[in-house]
Amino acid sequence: MMHHFPVLLETATDLLLGNGGKLYVDCTVGAGGHTRRILEKNPQAYVIGIDRDPQALKLAEENLREFEGRFSLYHANFVHLDEVLLQEGVEQVDGFLFDLGMSMMQLKSARGFSFQRDEFLDMRMDPSDPITAYHVVNRYSQRDLERILREYGEEPYASRIARAIVLRRKEKPIETTGELVQIVLSVVPYRRGRIHPATRVFQAIRIEVNGELRNLKEALPKTLKFLRKGGRLVVISFHSLEDRIVKNFFKEHSHEIKPLTKKPITPSREEIEKNPPSRSAKLRAGEKV
Repeated sequence: MMHHFPVLLETATDLLLGNGGKLYVDCTVGAGGHTRRILEKNPQAYVIGIDRDPQALKLAEENLREFEGRFSLYHANFVHLDEVLLQEGVEQVDGFLFDLGMSMMQLKSARGFSFQRDEFLDMRMDPSDPITAYHVVNRYSQRDLERILREYGEEPYASRIARAIVLRRKEKPIETTGELVQIVLSVVPYRRGRIHPATRVFQAIRIEVNGELRNLKEALPKTLKFLRKGGRLVVISFHSLEDRIVKNFFKEHSHEIKPLTKKPITPSREEIEKNPPSRSAKLRAGEKV
């Protein structure tokens, strides 16, 4: 779900650049790792980078300084990629890249993404978005809490956790990640060595706060309007819900885009050893026909 440096870097950029071209869109530019590799591999390339996290964009600008004039960065949600491209005056691109993982920078940003740190319940990737994790935890009905925990976290104890949250917030608002973790641990059995019970809960709330799955579903079809014939789409996802959306997208649009990956590509053993959080990554790619 998170990574310090770009996962499947060579595979993703080789697939993206594999059919020639000059203009690429990195829809999740982050600190600029994939964009840097695209610009290194293809000296003619120009990259339009989009990210909803202003902190990440600052880092990308610094990290890409030597490629000045060959990239432009936009503070936007990738669901608005069509608006960004219209602003750039672009009608056709040679490739789109989505890397849906969270970065270590975000986990350490004091925005409440990690259950291992005690921070205010925020979880917004874009600090200007209106809804925080605090809002979800303290204002959502028990039924809605249970629904998001079950749908987005695939959490078997969803109803038990939702009930415990609602009972606790009657006493006082739940303000921090630490408080939320304690509530989860009070109702879910935990054996050391197993996945921490708060993992799925934090994933579900983060997905809800940032509209992650809805945005992905909306953004993928928009890429088809701009991809030239032979242009490529590469998506790296980090959990089964995202991967299912990508897989279904390729299936539903098989008349427009042919898959280049029969099965998703996963990181090598060496990459996982170097970067353990990359183990859940799955890459799917397609080419416009």
